[in-house]
Amino acid sequence: MEFRIADTFTDSLARLTGDEQRAVKTTAFDLQLNPANPGMSLHKLDRARDRNFWSLRVSSDIRLIVHKSDASFLLCYVDHHDRAYDWAERRKLETHPKTGAAQWVEIRETVQQVFVPVYVQAELPLAPPAAPVLKLLFAGRSDDELLAYGVPAEWLDDVRQATEDTLLALSDHLPAEAAEALLELATGGKPRVPTLPPATTNPFDHPDAQRRFRIMTNVEELQRALDYPWEKWTVFLHPEQRQWVERDYAGPARVSGSAGTGKTIVALHRAAFLARTHADARVLLTTFSDALASALHTKLRRLLDHEPRLAERIDVHSLNTIGLRLYKAHIGPAAIASREMVREVLNEAARAVANHKFGQHFLLAEWEQVVDAWQLSTWEDYRDVARLGRKTRLPEAQRALLWSIFERVRSALHERKLVTHAELFTALAAVLSTSTHPAFDFAVIDEAQDIGVAHLRFLAALGGHRANALFFAGDLGQRIFQQPFSWKSLGVDIRGRSRTLRVNYRTSHQIRTQADRLLASTAADCDGNSEERSDTISVFNGPPPAIQTFRDEGEETRAVGAWIAERAWAGVLPHEFGVFVRSAAQLARAEEAVQRSGLAYRILDEHVETVSGHVSISSMHLAKGLEFRAVVVMACDDEVIPLQERIETVGDDADLQEVYDTERHLLYVACTRARDHLLVTSVAPGSEFLDDMRMDGDSRVRKVGGWISGK
Repeated sequence: MEFRIADTFTDSLARLTGDEQRAVKTTAFDLQLNPANPGMSLHKLDRARDRNFWSLRVSSDIRLIVHKSDASFLLCYVDHHDRAYDWAERRKLETHPKTGAAQWVEIRETVQQVFVPVYVQAELPLAPPAAPVLKLLFAGRSDDELLAYGVPAEWLDDVRQATEDTLLALSDHLPAEAAEALLELATGGKPRVPTLPPATTNPFDHPDAQRRFRIMTNVEELQRALDYPWEKWTVFLHPEQRQWVERDYAGPARVSGSAGTGKTIVALHRAAFLARTHADARVLLTTFSDALASALHTKLRRLLDHEPRLAERIDVHSLNTIGLRLYKAHIGPAAIASREMVREVLNEAARAVANHKFGQHFLLAEWEQVVDAWQLSTWEDYRDVARLGRKTRLPEAQRALLWSIFERVRSALHERKLVTHAELFTALAAVLSTSTHPAFDFAVIDEAQDIGVAHLRFLAALGGHRANALFFAGDLGQRIFQQPFSWKSLGVDIRGRSRTLRVNYRTSHQIRTQADRLLASTAADCDGNSEERSDTISVFNGPPPAIQTFRDEGEETRAVGAWIAERAWAGVLPHEFGVFVRSAAQLARAEEAVQRSGLAYRILDEHVETVSGHVSISSMHLAKGLEFRAVVVMACDDEVIPLQERIETVGDDADLQEVYDTERHLLYVACTRARDHLLVTSVAPGSEFLDDMRMDGDSRVRKVGGWISGK
């Protein structure tokens, strides 16, 4: 007898208390081990439309809903008695007549009407304008087309009556594949329809069914699914994600997508898939920082909790950490020059060279992004370099003056027997490129948009020309640390093997659409690979983000504290809050705001991670890889973002555009850490970026209750 679980079961399990979850897990394990156990208190649900629904008693008030047939058990839902019965009475399990996928169908007669949630942010005008007649989005679509998208037959009429105002509410009642297809149609896209499987195919084996139903072959597999019920990605994968995880690639490949589309999830499953399908292979799972590597390691443990031998063959480290380890093994110990040391040596060299007017910021950026990044060792190299990403025009005479400074820096570091990370990775790449035995058989790289030139040289030497050896996950719209450069010129050519994820699981439709206003609809890298963002869809609805501008910092901190306290009272736990500011200079404002809420907090850095029971506070640069139910992005003042200090260091309009782009990316990263609630605040006049985020592009402001609010 087959034993399956549904994602609706893990969702409902996550909403129970710890004690209730433990009791449910015990019952589920007992049921899997012996479904015919006479001690199981199974009760047929006579009022349910689907005659295969049964209730299983867990405790005096907790009921587990199972779908039982002669061939299988399916764990469907768990809740307190009345809510569990109500869930079962409103659903049925069907094989879709067109797609052949097993799906939950909400019984249309049990839904009185599709309610449209209305979120009020400000007082209404006394005489609201007459509501416009809204266009029916799918009135002209045929039954065959809508059915091909997975729309249940009994919901066809409702779909044809959908408007822009009702579509998101309607999608909550539809299977995921149908909701996603309709949202994509409504935004001008063309949904991808899976190939129709043969009629004899098991409906649970259909790609759309596998996103919500999984067979559990043993107790260990069930335990993994139940240990982290809120981490559904460990068990259920979207069909688009699964195909990129399991595909064979003739060379380096990259999966991209906007924030929340599951790039990290794909990277984790790809690493596990490679280790699982290649016996004895060594897999490197890496990213650009220690903090992100630690988060990856935690997630990988959850994914492979009951496959320890598999986990042993996957090394999870930041690029710098694994670089140091391999350098020591192949070349020898290395003493790394810290950024502070480089700055000190650079200042000394600049003082030793007369008759120049180059500022410290420009010199450091030119060193890091050009001279050190590309490991330029001679005047001729520097004179002729294209300076990709550094667009300030420099005549040869100025370059010669600059080189006299950088030459002193190189000599001073070598005298102190110090190497930079770029120097380390370039030397390591040279050694690995001649090795007949690769250090790793496969490498999976997360947050790839922020890896540097020397990092990529190292990865190219590791496996740039081997099939399946390199797999990248990243988003050009979240690039905040690195200047753009050509991957192809360094031996990593992903043309034809670059794919974009389109379904956002983490961020509500309202938050995503307003955050997306910060970025262009299409992003392209230096090799011409483009990422289309306009067809991204979010799979759930929520209140729109609030964008508020205050008269002074005191008003801001009081309002933020009250906002956090209000959501905490409504059930958001302390560790489900994140508060972000542009840089360390604004951390005190965030601290004061959280103190006013009465909640405990922790200030994060590269070594301090989120802590249960505490609100997380950090700079926007450390927001990568984090997610929270509720997020506040504070202190978005004029001259704070974009940072005036950065603007004052640029040499021409091209460099200024790069500063604006990365500052926009920073704000985008911070805002898209939010799942359900987002508040963005500033002190007047506020950042110019906030005007772009406001709904409908309307930058007008009006007074509401003593503060200035965007429309």
